[in-house]
Amino acid sequence: MAHRVAKGLVGGCALLLGVTVTGCGAPQYTYIANSSASTYFKVPSGWHEVKAEALTTAEKAVGSSPAPWQVAYEAGTQANGNDFLSFDVSHPFVFAEVGGLGSTASQSLSYDALRDFFLPVSSTARSNFSQAFTSRGEPDPFINFQQISDQVLTPGRDGVHGVREIFDYTDALDGVTDTFDEIALTNADQNEIYFIVLHCTSTCYSNDQSEINDVMTSFTIGSP
Repeated sequence: MAHRVAKGLVGGCALLLGVTVTGCGAPQYTYIANSSASTYFKVPSGWHEVKAEALTTAEKAVGSSPAPWQVAYEAGTQANGNDFLSFDVSHPFVFAEVGGLGSTASQSLSYDALRDFFLPVSSTARSNFSQAFTSRGEPDPFINFQQISDQVLTPGRDGVHGVREIFDYTDALDGVTDTFDEIALTNADQNEIYFIVLHCTSTCYSNDQSEINDVMTSFTIGSP
């Protein structure tokens, strides 16, 4: 099991459905649904969807394998695929995907593997990640890891379980610190992955924490 930015693990396909929902005096949201996997989350209606081609290009640029189903949205005036893993994003950027795991990955799936799905979070993964760069005589691109929150999640539907991780990393090149908020879930058979990550600069995350938490806690496996 390798972290997501180094090797894509998910496969399969799904249907994306974006629906804007409003209520009298209530906030306005766009609901993004993967119908075949009964998975959805919401974003404020003012956020913009990242074009699929731009997102795929950005993933490949950082060595990540694009999944057959994936979607990204960003707050601000426009969405930029290059913000997929940029540490200098002043507006929240959210990325989600759903897909299947092969038998080898399924058998080795653990809570630490879920923690490390996107970026190295567990102590073992962080050590291995750093050593990989050291062995090539290259500096570690991500430094000053700080874990803010570590939660084990059991939503209670069909054995779905996983983790929510909130952590900081600093870009070694420009010194900018980003806060990452991610949820990685799997089903009882551990052959499906449901993943969402939202990130922006630590200042952005602190200022927009309430809105960000609304997005993250809306990530649901089941009917809206």
